[in-house]
Amino acid sequence: MITVASPRSPRISPSSACPKPARPSQPSVLPCVSIPFRGFQSRVRARSFFRRFCAKKDSADELFEGFSVLPSDIPWENSDVWSICAAYFFVLHVPLSFGGLSVIAQILHEPNLDPLTMVVSITVLQVTEYVGVSTLLHFNAKPQYDVCRFFHAKWFLGGRNCITASIVGIGTLIGLVFLTSIVADMLVGPKDVNDPILQKILLDSPLSMTSCFFLYCLVTPLLEETVYRGFLLSSLSSTMKWWQAVIISSFVFSIGHFSGENSLQLFLIGCVVGSAYCWTGQLTPCFAIHSVYNAMILLITMMS
Repeated sequence: MITVASPRSPRISPSSACPKPARPSQPSVLPCVSIPFRGFQSRVRARSFFRRFCAKKDSADELFEGFSVLPSDIPWENSDVWSICAAYFFVLHVPLSFGGLSVIAQILHEPNLDPLTMVVSITVLQVTEYVGVSTLLHFNAKPQYDVCRFFHAKWFLGGRNCITASIVGIGTLIGLVFLTSIVADMLVGPKDVNDPILQKILLDSPLSMTSCFFLYCLVTPLLEETVYRGFLLSSLSSTMKWWQAVIISSFVFSIGHFSGENSLQLFLIGCVVGSAYCWTGQLTPCFAIHSVYNAMILLITMMS
């Protein structure tokens, strides 16, 4: 016989294997609410930190890009920059640098030039090169631009503190050259840093020494800063970031000296002088750094 249980269930003893389910209390709900809230707070903090990090990065980028004050508007077409540079190298620089002294020796009917004649001849050749490149830049400029006024502004109009840039540049350049010399001596061994021909010119007579300082401390910096910073770096910085333009122009500056053993030091000189030009927008500190460095090299050559 099947009996139907009454609505009242039998009592279950405390030792029963199936405990009575407990009614959820209010505190048990709090962890379920607080955990998502804490996760939300952590996400907010992460997003806030990311925004602050991006803001700091953007401000650092703006500060880095604001280092250069060079204008983007230049007197030459961007497509003509490298053709002008090639014309300068192969029409002026290479012929005058490698064949100029031999032509002067033939004109003077002296196969071996004496030190004074040699330094005066090099000075004449570099002045000729400066006049030639100035003419080249003038005739390849845009019609509405005055190249003379452009370079006049680069040399004589005030910008950022040129004295500070010159002092910092000279100190930085001396330190970099000193460190690279130590590293080179450790890697390949010490070598004679003096040019025997230059030393002979400096020690020949007071007049030849004065002419040599005039050449390497005035004429050479004027020529090279006009070409590699005033023209090339100004042109490159109008189409790319300033530090990229400094690196490329310094590489070309190093190649233009045709000195493999000194290529690293020449590249560093170009980077330091180019950075000074970008920061001030003026060629005056570039000329000062270049001139002081050459003067130090001449003094070291004389005293060694």
